[in-house]
Amino acid sequence: MPGVNGFKEYCSRRKPILSQAVDRTLRELFQDLHVPPDETFRSLFQDGKLIRGSLVCLVNESLGGDLSSAIQRSVAVEMIHGATLIHDDFVDQDRTRRGKPAAWTITGARRAVLLGDVIFASAIEMMSDLSADDGLAVSRAIARIAKGAFQEPIDASELNRRLGAEALSDTLYDAIVDLKTGVLFGVACELGAIAAGASADVRKAFHRYGLLIGEAYQIADDLQEIEHHLSNGTVCAGDLAALAPALVRFGANPQSAIAPLLAVERSVLSPALSKCLAEMRRRMAQELERRLKLARLEVAGLVAGPRERAMIHEAPRELIAMFNEA
Repeated sequence: MPGVNGFKEYCSRRKPILSQAVDRTLRELFQDLHVPPDETFRSLFQDGKLIRGSLVCLVNESLGGDLSSAIQRSVAVEMIHGATLIHDDFVDQDRTRRGKPAAWTITGARRAVLLGDVIFASAIEMMSDLSADDGLAVSRAIARIAKGAFQEPIDASELNRRLGAEALSDTLYDAIVDLKTGVLFGVACELGAIAAGASADVRKAFHRYGLLIGEAYQIADDLQEIEHHLSNGTVCAGDLAALAPALVRFGANPQSAIAPLLAVERSVLSPALSKCLAEMRRRMAQELERRLKLARLEVAGLVAGPRERAMIHEAPRELIAMFNEA
């Protein structure tokens, strides 16, 4: 990767070849399904920065692998990510995604969910055709992502019941950020190591590296949500339900601040909840920083070339900076 200055530039250089490969795969898939390759669906997979696919390539090249061996694995990771967005938009009843109609608003809920399932299964098939290790890695990742989504509290009335029964664990947030977001970053880095022919120990280390990056990424996303509520001074019950695991994990006495607001659609932030959110922001920023440092430690000494080593060490922090810029 001579002449590349940082992960952001690396992503921009890899995006064209990854976009072409993703587009080719989707066209073949849609052709098999006898479904026109609607621009809305393709935008799900190509309008972003393709950072997960780029991580596959970065790890592979940093460990001495050939870029060509990483492309199909990168495509599989981006396909899985796109399928999760299709499912998430329907579950959350979001009608738009990146300024375009959500998939379920075009195809209907049933076909959108089934399309996501087909994409998941196709990614597993693609990777199983490469090797047993690749197939096992992505099938485990998809199962873990589904478990994370299943555990998220999205209904305000259910959340109120669980809070009242003290049934919302302070460990739930860590489980969700690991399963929901960390897993896909973890498997991306693991596939990069597999593509480079790395040993089992090195694969595991890079899997943990990716997990920590993904967890930090989700914390950064939640921090933006908290900043939004603090600046606006309002919050709705649905937003609180989504933030509940973080509130329990990082907030100060969250139950007394949350419970009264779950019964109304939108509320002005009380002084108690504002204080709770501000304390959350401080603690979550510390946790994000801790995970970025741990990610770097996981792969210390595993990359030989000085330029490649610097890229791997700085990528976690630069990736979060890219997210915050978006």
